[in-house]
Amino acid sequence: MKMHVNSQRAGFTLVELLVVIVIIVTLAGLATPRLIKMIKKGDQMTAISNGKNLMASMIEFNNEYGSFPDKETAKAVTERMGSPLSLSGDSANDYFRQLIAANVVKSEDPFFAKTSISRTRPDNKMTGSEALKGGEVGFAYIMNGAVALSNDDPNRIIAVTPLLNNSAKGDFDPDPMDKAVMVYLDSSVRLLDIRNDKKISMGKGKTLLDSGEGTIWGEDIKPIIKVPKKK
Repeated sequence: MKMHVNSQRAGFTLVELLVVIVIIVTLAGLATPRLIKMIKKGDQMTAISNGKNLMASMIEFNNEYGSFPDKETAKAVTERMGSPLSLSGDSANDYFRQLIAANVVKSEDPFFAKTSISRTRPDNKMTGSEALKGGEVGFAYIMNGAVALSNDDPNRIIAVTPLLNNSAKGDFDPDPMDKAVMVYLDSSVRLLDIRNDKKISMGKGKTLLDSGEGTIWGEDIKPIIKVPKKK
């Protein structure tokens, strides 16, 4: 008497495995752009929030020292606070570090935005050389030549991000957030489109660093971008 045994397949055939792989790759391809867009949106929101906190701290500093950070306020902060922090440099990190030395801010977070040189949040170690070290600042600082901007025109911009290749030429990098983030003296933070030439439009055919009649700077301001330090 013959016995018939029903055998069951174990595993997939090669064709079935290939079909599964194709389905997974297709789904991943459909989901990736949406995921990237969500990540960039989150980075935009972080930059906006930090930019508002940064401006609030700048206003408090201005109220205390009669100016936004520059070389003169660095001397005043050192004399008043006796801080051991280095305030003598000429980068955005050095000027923003004055806010820490003056006890205006208690965290490094307001200075962070995601850029090509600052991809992870600062560690909030704020003593000695650890305070706002290279790679912890994403915002660039705008000055009037060698001195700080005056606080008399709310339409002017005091901090920006993300710069293309960390350059002071007013070119912006669309990769981190798709947009340029502008921190205004009126405490607003706005997202502006980055053009194909990597500039941003400020109206009437002008770009960020254009000065003179018909610009946000007028004829008496020479806007200079102080870039953040790299690691």
